[in-house]
Amino acid sequence: MKNDLIHWRRDFHQNPELGFKEVRTSKIIRKELMDMGIKEIRILAKTGIEALIRGKREGSTIMLRADMDALPIQDQKNKAYSSKVDNIAHLCGHDAHTAILLGAARLLMDKPLEAGNVKLVFQPAEEGLAGAKSMIEEGVLKNPEVDAVAALHVQPSLPTGYISVCPNDCTANSDRFDLVITGNGGHAGHPHKSVDSITVASQIISSLQQIVSRQTDPLKPVVLTIGKINGGFARNVIAPFVSIEGTVRTLSEEMRKVVPKKLEQIVKGHCESFGSSYQFTYIEGYPSVKTDSALIPLLMNSSSSILGEGKCKLEKPSMGGEDFAYYTEQVPGIYFRLGTRSEEKGCIYPHHHPMFDIDEEALPIGAALMADYALNFLKENKGQEQGHIMGGKNEKIH
Repeated sequence: MKNDLIHWRRDFHQNPELGFKEVRTSKIIRKELMDMGIKEIRILAKTGIEALIRGKREGSTIMLRADMDALPIQDQKNKAYSSKVDNIAHLCGHDAHTAILLGAARLLMDKPLEAGNVKLVFQPAEEGLAGAKSMIEEGVLKNPEVDAVAALHVQPSLPTGYISVCPNDCTANSDRFDLVITGNGGHAGHPHKSVDSITVASQIISSLQQIVSRQTDPLKPVVLTIGKINGGFARNVIAPFVSIEGTVRTLSEEMRKVVPKKLEQIVKGHCESFGSSYQFTYIEGYPSVKTDSALIPLLMNSSSSILGEGKCKLEKPSMGGEDFAYYTEQVPGIYFRLGTRSEEKGCIYPHHHPMFDIDEEALPIGAALMADYALNFLKENKGQEQGHIMGGKNEKIH
């Protein structure tokens, strides 16, 4: 099946689509699923797909999820399968996730389920548009009720042939803020007659870093990043305003509440001292993905069976964000990383880099792991009630 997986992944890679615009991708997925004999397919959240594989008997339901959307970044790879669309590319691996879930679907259809159900979810708009939230609002966790959810993400820092999983909080709360500093523009030769918004902004940016280094507990991770600054018209004009866009990542709910207050306190103090004004908007984004530790033993079992002993590693949390978190707020979930690094093939660049690529030898590994995990889960959870899901022998979620 590897050739089909590579074909799917490269086709999606060459024809990327942004969030909620994955029309072509969605159409291809539906056709492939129908060709596999899957009959229960419905459209959710504009372009999202839910496909249900029912077992011979009733039982638990596990949901497998892949995200489909690309990023608004120019692909700079010189490959035959590079993106054909200017300034849009699959530089986070969602093309691989989609191909892998199609592969898992085929494996599951080739081995009819004895009991329970597998719900396959191809989700739009993970990259900042909270497609998972829209899917939930339109009932993806219902009919039948989902007992557990699982997803993987390609990981360019992990060699092909390995996977990793992080217990409990495994990604960050991912929030963002917009800030406009308004001064009083003027002539560059007469700065004393104006309020220089660029000078004020530079002081604020420097001071904001001290929230992390001097105002929060170093044992409670916080990342504050300014990603965009815009201001000014010409070299001899003092800019009347500067706009700033940034992101804040935290692992604890305590820090998630503390940082916005400290951020605005610094902004307010600087603006008042320089005689400028400001407009500050803080937006809570994705919550933290929570992997239920009771579900990890089954992943370890699948990893040992498919990859061999010692190939599944326990990992520290990532400060990246992921809207899979909305699912794990509702039902027990597991989120793991699939190694795709190959220095020999040049697959070494991080997510969102213009040269990002994956070692395609990882595609059949991902498909096998997802399908095997689903089968093992259903075998271990015959007739289990939600909230008492078995993760391994003698382990339950309460």
